[in-house]
Amino acid sequence: MNIKILTPEYVVFEGEVDSVLLPGKSGEFHIMKNHAAIVSSLIGGKVKLFTSSVGEAYAKNFTKENEKDSVFSYPIKSGVVEFNHDKGIILCE
Repeated sequence: MNIKILTPEYVVFEGEVDSVLLPGKSGEFHIMKNHAAIVSSLIGGKVKLFTSSVGEAYAKNFTKENEKDSVFSYPIKSGVVEFNHDKGIILCE
């Protein structure tokens, strides 16, 4: 599935991921391939991408959660996510 993470200043990430874990108002939620369409607000926390790599151009924006798993995190203050047809856009600050 394709995920794009945007802030008002720049593109944080754009590429293929296995899944993404997001901080929602009612708790964290996981979006995986073939997930139902969703639009949701996000609270402060970490956006976690489950993927083999984030690419050289975006690596500076992420922290690798651990060496064993391929989980990369990006801290946000708030935002919104729209996901439909295996494509997601996360607008955040």
